[in-house]
Parts: sequence; C-alpha cells; structure tokens
Amino acid sequence: MTRSAPIPPGSTIGILGSGQLGRMTALAAAALGYRCHIFSPDEASPAGQVAAAETVADYTDHDALASFAAAVDVVTFEFENIPHESVQLLERLRPVRPGWQALQVSQDRLVEKDFLRSLEVRTADYRAVAGPEELAAAAADLGGEGVLKTTRFGYDGKGQVRIRPGTDLNDAWREMGGRVGILEAFVDFEREISVIVARSADGSEAAYVPVENRHKDHILHMTLAPADIAPETAAEADAIARKIARSLDIVGLLAVEMFVTKDGGVLVNELAPRPHNSGHWTMDACVTGQFEQFVRAVCGLPLGSPERLCDATMTNLLDRDVDRWPEILSEPNAKLHLYGKAEVRPGRKMGHVNRLDVSAKKD
Repeated sequence: MTRSAPIPPGSTIGILGSGQLGRMTALAAAALGYRCHIFSPDEASPAGQVAAAETVADYTDHDALASFAAAVDVVTFEFENIPHESVQLLERLRPVRPGWQALQVSQDRLVEKDFLRSLEVRTADYRAVAGPEELAAAAADLGGEGVLKTTRFGYDGKGQVRIRPGTDLNDAWREMGGRVGILEAFVDFEREISVIVARSADGSEAAYVPVENRHKDHILHMTLAPADIAPETAAEADAIARKIARSLDIVGLLAVEMFVTKDGGVLVNELAPRPHNSGHWTMDACVTGQFEQFVRAVCGLPLGSPERLCDATMTNLLDRDVDRWPEILSEPNAKLHLYGKAEVRPGRKMGHVNRLDVSAKKD
C-alpha cells in the first residue's frame, strides 16, 4: 500500500452527518488548522454550530452533494445511515474515507455478520428472518432465546426486541419494525468491551486499549478505561479489531464492540467505521484523542500516540442528566463536554463527562 499525499492544514474536511460526533471531529480538526463543512438535513445541528460551513439538504439531493464535494478536499462521515448512491457519487468527485466498502458492511447487521464469519471472526449464532413464521423457526433453532434486530437503521436499542420462551412472536415482529430482521442467539456474557483502531492509507495502525461498556436501557451509560480483563483477552480483542480494519481497508477509525464470555472467549457484536461513544474517554486521558486521531487518519497525517495517560470513566449525560453541569464542573478531575442540543428528549445524549483517575497512571 502506497502513501498518498497528505491533505494539509488549511484544507476543508467534508462531514456527512451533523451530530455530536461531527461536532467533536470539527473541533479537533480546527485545532489542527482544518475547516469542516457539514452536510445533513438538520438545521441548528450540534456539528453545524462549530463548523466553518454547513449545507442543509437531504442526503439524496445529488445537486447539493455535488456542490458540497466542490467545496471540500476530502469527505468522511459520522454515522452509517447514508444512502449508498450518495456516497458513490461523492467518491467519484473527492476521496471518501473510510470508503464505501466499510459503510456497506456496517449499514446492515446481516451483511456485517456474514462478513465477520467470512474472516473466521467469532460472533453470536444468528439467523436471517423475513417474517413471524421464519422468526419462530429461527427461535426454535437457537434454543428459544435471542435478540431480534432490524438489519438496518437501529441504534441505542431501537429496532431490537428480546425473545424469550413464551414471547408473542407476531408482537415482537411488529415491535422490531423492519421488513427483514436478524435473530441473534442470546449471549450470557461476562462484560461488553470495545476496541477502537485507527488506520491510515499507508497501512499504519494505532489502537486504543480495550475498554468496558455498561448500558442502561440499551443505551451506553458508562465506559471504563481500561477494561478489567486478562492480558491475553485484551491481546485477542486488539488483534481482532486490527484484522477487521485491515480487511475493510479502513482509512479512519473502526470501533469494534465485543462480548467477553464467562469462559474468556471473545465474540464480535457490532462495527462502527467512525468515532464511537466508547472512545470519548480518550479526549482527556490519552496523548491523542479519538477525534484528533480520526482527522489525522482521514487527512493522511502521521497517526498520534494512543497511549493512555491515566485511567478514566466516561459517563453519558442522558436527557435531564445535563442539568447537573454545575455539579460536574465543581469536580476537580472531571472534564465536561456538552453537545449544544437545544431540545431535551428521553434517552437523548446531551453530553458526556470524563472522570480522570490521575492517581492511576498507566502501567
């Protein structure tokens, strides 16, 4: 793999999507001398508030996309639910990093699972289902328990239904809300972890230490860095994440969510080819935070060190948790990050706080 010419500071990074991940990417890019141009259908967005330019248009507006491409030097994205035709159009006009293959795999849970199996990466057992009758057969095949998920457009527990013996499968199918689903076998895991790996166009890699993720109502509540796992488990998780990043030819970041089973096994759950909620702790506890690393990778700059400077706990501020900002700011080792969202809704991520354990320096 050959090194392409770096995209120098002063250039403009185009970001598809306008949420908090785009916002924090734009802030990190500005610190390195880049401008960001946001493209999304949403007005008064978190990312748009801090970007140099913003296009408010539908992702299917090809004229707007062409104008956007003409105004930027490289394109990336902060979420996966973007029509593939739009990304392919942009790829003809500007470099898109990561490329379409990574987006295509991560957009569809069934495609993603099939891809992982093709790499001989372990996952929970699963079945594709296209209706209640197929769901009944799949549930019986998987022992009567599992998690039914829509194959596309699900996040933070949306489009997911727990299946147990006695569950009304017709009701479950309606609640899932998709035309095609995937039933994943229930995994009685010890903990959930994730690894974020950065990769450049020349194949350079840098991975952050595995972290533990704890959820509340299907939404990430806390990330503990580092994860309290055996060294050999951490090494296996790191190797799996790097293998997947290479296979997808990632240029940018890849977050790999995994289950650690009670016997120490590692199963991959989901992929995200972008900055990830479980990497927010790196902003304050690492030499190079995930958003700066993302900008470096996308622009072809040397990757920064992912070294952990201290242990940290990231806590998401969901809906009215954000009202605790005065209390959080009074904590000497807490770093508050708010997303500029005007409307508080149940379960909405309004910000996060990184609490640094400065007494626990890295080993």
